Amino acid sequence: MIHLKFQDLSSEKQEELLKVSREHVTNIFGESIRKYVDETGEDFEGLIEEETIKNLYTYKFIFDI
Repeated sequence: MIHLKFQDLSSEKQEELLKVSREHVTNIFGESIRKYVDETGEDFEGLIEEETIKNLYTYKFIFDI
């Protein structure tokens, strides 16, 4: 069995997966993150980016080689 990490993918595929993850995070957590940002003054884009990367690593990938 071969395990591939996210960094092993082409840069185009990495960008595509980040985009999908970002949309997923924004749809699910966008309102709560926006509310937190309004209360604390944190950076919305920075928080979304952090959650995007965390979310990406919760996906299960299957690679056909």
